[in-house]
Amino acid sequence: MDQEQADENFTATSAVEGSRVVVTVAGEVDMSTADAMYQAGTKDGVPAATLDLREVTFFDSAAIHALLRLAEHYGDRLIVRPSSQVRRVLEISGLSTQPWLRD
Repeated sequence: MDQEQADENFTATSAVEGSRVVVTVAGEVDMSTADAMYQAGTKDGVPAATLDLREVTFFDSAAIHALLRLAEHYGDRLIVRPSSQVRRVLEISGLSTQPWLRD
């Protein structure tokens, strides 16, 4: 399923693979697109998620909030693969040691 916003600099594509939803996000995640990222990451009845943010070029506080909502939703069943920009934002915000953050 693709969720594309009016913002042409953002895409969130999700697919269920077994018991895990895999979400690939590209472009800018901000207050206009963060909810679409969250929605792509939450599928009814799917107990785990991988959020691939390696193609994300901008990540603001709304994106952090959506990410924390996903972490709350999935707990230890969440894996997040950040881009260097996302990793830097998470470092600044004190979230770089979260167990869901992977290289």
